[in-house]
Amino acid sequence: MASSASTSILLIFPCFLLFQPFHSLSMTTAGTTTTTTTVTTTTPTTKTDKPLILPLRAQKVAPSSLPRPPNKLLFHHNVSLTVSLSVGSPAQNVSLVLDTGSELSWLLCDSKTSPSFRPRASSSYSPIPCSSPTCRSQTRDLPIPASCDASRLCHVALSYADASSSEGTLAADLFSLGASPPLRTAFGCMAAAYSSATGDPAAVGMLGMNRGSLSFVSQTNTRRFSYCISDRDSSGLLLLGHATLSFLPLNYTPLVKISLPLPYFDRVAYSIQLEGIRVGAVLLPIPKTVLVPDHTGAGQTMVDSGTQFTFLLGEAYNALKIEFLRQTKGVLPPLGEPNFVFQGAFDACFRVPERRPLPRLPAVVLMFQGAEVAVSGERLLYRVGGERRGWDGVWCLTFGNSDLVALSAYVIGHHHQQNVWVEYDLENGRLGFAPFRCDLASQRLGVVL
Repeated sequence: MASSASTSILLIFPCFLLFQPFHSLSMTTAGTTTTTTTVTTTTPTTKTDKPLILPLRAQKVAPSSLPRPPNKLLFHHNVSLTVSLSVGSPAQNVSLVLDTGSELSWLLCDSKTSPSFRPRASSSYSPIPCSSPTCRSQTRDLPIPASCDASRLCHVALSYADASSSEGTLAADLFSLGASPPLRTAFGCMAAAYSSATGDPAAVGMLGMNRGSLSFVSQTNTRRFSYCISDRDSSGLLLLGHATLSFLPLNYTPLVKISLPLPYFDRVAYSIQLEGIRVGAVLLPIPKTVLVPDHTGAGQTMVDSGTQFTFLLGEAYNALKIEFLRQTKGVLPPLGEPNFVFQGAFDACFRVPERRPLPRLPAVVLMFQGAEVAVSGERLLYRVGGERRGWDGVWCLTFGNSDLVALSAYVIGHHHQQNVWVEYDLENGRLGFAPFRCDLASQRLGVVL
């Protein structure tokens, strides 16, 4: 959620990570051009490397439980992906939003109005001074530089594109994950937080899972993890650690980076190269220059579990909208209200008669080097709660226009990762995708969850 924020299904899983060392990355660089990541692995994965398999339980948040957003908030969470663990001594159970698009994990501390972590009740809690190397050097990837507060403690502040924000003190405590030994972990102990995800009142904070030096992935040396998000209740899976899935034909695309620091490029995101978009059999006429980062770094493509839908930069979005409207003409009546923009970014909206199934729609295929992600059927449209036109409901295309919100990137949200097995393979510098019936994942793995 570093560059965007919103999610679509509340996925709750008791999470116990399998920690494994991961190998350093050898990057190919050339000026400021985008290049692929190559990795030299010196230690093969052994048969003892067994992944931990965890359930993903879907739980939708009722629209009535969501707050009315303030004026500055253009789009907001109506769901969260949350992970349950325990922190401190004695252990306090907490629920954190899982986010592969942000770095620093944080907990809301000592809140009087919301569930929170109580640092003074933990004998293993310690704030980190601003003189610490952790504060001075490891916070380098955070969007807002760390500073010193009045007590000479390391002060951190975070903000997200949906106007969610938090600030507080960098600290360390023991994070306990199941039977694994407690691990001392740096995190933000936040005194204040505004979240657009208040539809999930049990969430206490964020679990950052990108590639930054303070992310949970980096601190635990997690080399590989994957998930399969179901479009049905209580049937998805999360795998932490290496797994050889012979039944799963994963297609991989390399992670990419830009060699020089640029103002609008997130160097620790899971970035891959978007090479084209198809609607049905039609390849959209999008210039290649629109799909690659420009001289400022704007235009990267990120895979983000903290984002609800998918966002495209304006030129690509307009091409998609025009072709989707053309191919659905006569079967999907446009809303016909130019001023109606769902969540400030989704203006391709339609009228669909109540109690009727959606018509057959052309798939939208996101094309990458070596892999594709196809979005089809009901994942293409989203019912806007509380909006009706006579006997019709209002549905909007689940691709948003990045130019209408505070985004300078392409972001693939987790709504479009449903029924797709997604693997984050850090040891080989790549992401893998495979279409899969995620409600059948545990059965295929031979486990009971």
